[in-house]
Order: sequence, then C-alpha cells, then structure tokens
Amino acid sequence: MLVSDAGEPPGTGAARDPEDPEDPARAPRRGLRGLLADTTPLRESPAFARLWIGTSVSFIGTQLTIVAVGLHIYALTESTLAVSLVALWALGPMILSGFIGGTLSDRFDRRLVSLVTAVIAWCSIGTMTIIAFLGVEATWPYYLLAALNAAASTIMGAARGAILPRLLPTQLLPAASALNGITMGLAVTVGPAVAGVLVAAVGFAWTYLVDVVLFTSAFIGILGLPSIRPEGGRAAPGLKSVVESMRFLKNAPNVRATFVIDLIAMGLGTPRVVFPAVGVLVLGGGAVTVGLLTAAFAVGALLSSLLSGPLGRVRLQGRWVTGAVACYGGFIALFGVVLLVTGLLGGAGPDGAVIVPALLLACAALAGAGASDNVSAIFRSTIMQAAAPDEVRGRMQGLFYVVVAGGPRVGDMIAGGIATLIALWAPALVGGIAILAIMLLLFRVYRGFQRYDGAHPTP
Repeated sequence: MLVSDAGEPPGTGAARDPEDPEDPARAPRRGLRGLLADTTPLRESPAFARLWIGTSVSFIGTQLTIVAVGLHIYALTESTLAVSLVALWALGPMILSGFIGGTLSDRFDRRLVSLVTAVIAWCSIGTMTIIAFLGVEATWPYYLLAALNAAASTIMGAARGAILPRLLPTQLLPAASALNGITMGLAVTVGPAVAGVLVAAVGFAWTYLVDVVLFTSAFIGILGLPSIRPEGGRAAPGLKSVVESMRFLKNAPNVRATFVIDLIAMGLGTPRVVFPAVGVLVLGGGAVTVGLLTAAFAVGALLSSLLSGPLGRVRLQGRWVTGAVACYGGFIALFGVVLLVTGLLGGAGPDGAVIVPALLLACAALAGAGASDNVSAIFRSTIMQAAAPDEVRGRMQGLFYVVVAGGPRVGDMIAGGIATLIALWAPALVGGIAILAIMLLLFRVYRGFQRYDGAHPTP
C-alpha cells in the first residue's frame, strides 16, 4: 500500500504568487471534488486546453485505425502472422524516430516540429484511405503507410511532451499527466470498439476516412500554440546529439531511474501474449474473453486518471513511482494466481464456455495493474518533464517513446518464452513476483530517487 506524502508544494510557476491562497497547489480540494481529476491545467493555460482537446479527439482516430489496419490485413491474407507484421514493420521506424524526434525537438521550434509531423501523419492516413477506396489488395502499401504514420506520431509525441512544461507551472504537471491519461484511456477503450462497428457497417475505407476527419482536430491544438524554441544550447546534429543525451542520463540518476523502472515493469510484467490461449484453454470465452482482458487494463488506467485529484499534492514522486510499480507487480502476480488456480480446477471445458468468476477476478487484477501503471506513468512523466533541463527535454521525451515502444515487445518475447517452457500462468505469476521483489529492493538501494521532491525537481 502507498502511504500519502502529499504536502503543499510551493507555487513555483511564474503564473502564480506562492502566497496566493487561490493557488491550486496550496488549496487542496475537499470531498468528492478532491478525488476527481484536477482540471486546473485546462483553466490555467488555454494553449494546453486546445492541445489536450485536439489530442484527445485525434487519439481516438489513431486507435481506430490501428485496429482497422489489423482487420484489413487479416481480411486480405487470412494470416495472423501477416497481422503481427504491422507492429513489426512499425517498431524499427518508431525507435529510430524516437531518437530523431528528440533531437529535432531540442534543435528547432517545437510547434513547427509538431505541425510538420502532424501533416505527415495525416497524409499517411489520407493515402491509406485513398488506396482502400481504390480496392488495392497488396499488403505492402498498408505496412509502409502504417509505419510512416507511427514514426511521424512518435516524433510529434516527443515534441508535445517537451512542450508541456513550457505551457504550465511545475506544480500542475502531475495534473496535466493525469489528464493525458484520461485521453489515452478513452482512446484505447473507445477507439477499438468504434473500429469494429465501423468496419462491419461501412467497410475499411470509410473507417480510415473517419480517422482522417478526427485527426484534423490535432491541427487545432498545434496551431493554437505559441512559438516554443528550445532554451539554452541547441542540440547538435546527428549522432553527437544522441551521445550528449546519454551523457546527460549518466549524470541524472532520477531521470534515469524512471527509464530503468519502466523497463523492469514492462519487460517482466507484460502477459498479453497469453490472452488468446487463456481465452480458449483456461477461462473460456475465446475472442470475447481476450477483448475483456485487454479492455480491463485500459479501464483501470482510465479510472485512476479520473480519480487522480490527490496525486497533484504528492511531493515524494520517486517513492510513488516505485510503490506504484510494486503494486503493478502484485496485481500481475494475482492475475497469474487466477490462471493457475483455474487451470488446477480443470480450466475451460470442451464447449469453451466462459468461467465467469475466474474471468471477473482476472479482469479485476488487470484493472488494478492498469491503474497502478497509470499512476507510475503520471509521476514518471512529471519527473522527466520537470527535472530535465529544457535543452535536453525533447531527447528525453524521444527516449521515453523508445522505451514505450520497445519495452512491451521485449516483455512479449519474455512472456512467450516462459509460457512455452512452463505454463500459461507462469509469465504473470513469475514476472509479477519478480517485479515486486525488485521494487522492494529499489526502495532500499535507490534512496536518492525515493527522496525525489516534486517541489524541488533535480535530474
């Protein structure tokens, strides 16, 4: 259990007087209102509000297209392997563009970087829509356009992450991260469901066209931004910029810890590759069960963002990151226990009927894991944005996207190997216990990170 160390961080933002009793950081909200997500960033910064609204709408379209492309490739090939290649084709460009995007964001006007990459992403979806209307059945154009869209979106995301600390005072960054968690939770929950309905009702081309329309909202948010040029020395071109960012990380233990802890969580606690087999052999219900397990994680993340009000008053953010990931490991292990016990009791019958009590427990465990992961993400994002100097902030955001893209895929490989060698329950149970043990160890050895104070951020 996490013990709150919420305090009253001083009003470090230029827009507020530290002695002002109306300062949101010095006037905690009470009752139910205090539990709900803090919307102060939307009121404090109209530019952030426009960017958040535009991003929220466009992200739904992005998730819609991710699902639609997979369904489209399967309809063309009837091959699960061909569907998996969509993510594989995008992985390399995403990792490369994470480094490139970080360098661009630390060298040029971040508003311009966001705008150019938004145009590229929008054109890639527009081209996919055109070839779908033309009835193109070759798969390589869809792979290519999906990879281009993923690369452009990664660069745009790195720039957007580096922009936020220039729009808001430091004490409002946790609230802004929680609002972004709502964006992602809604997108992951609503997008796939809408995609399934649209593909069934109007086909792939019209589904892509809906994303084209929704994505235009991203331009509203970007065009409403002021010019945001990097402060301090600008990033050197090419490999030298990457070397500089690695040198910064070497001397930035708090920022470095956020990456290390996230890699541990994602590498050891990503059991999603076993969901299809679990739906057939253990819990029953087939594809419906897989969908419910996937949605449970997203719903947990969304609920934790909606009830994130108290998080804005947390000062010992490093301790909360470690504690949240320890909780994540515990919930993942609980999911493994549910699978183990259900399997020992016989698992799904030959008729494939769903075992309702086991499914409910499994979904509850994954919802808890999603909520814990989101709390960790809120504070990891806040630490990176507040502690990293502006001149390297874009590269840190780019590296964040590299970790986000690569970590779960490493986790997929590890989970697949453990499931093959032992059993379906093993990746979650073994991985969850390992995460919990490592986090308890880090509580003792990462003492500086545990003392990290959000009111006085240091890298």
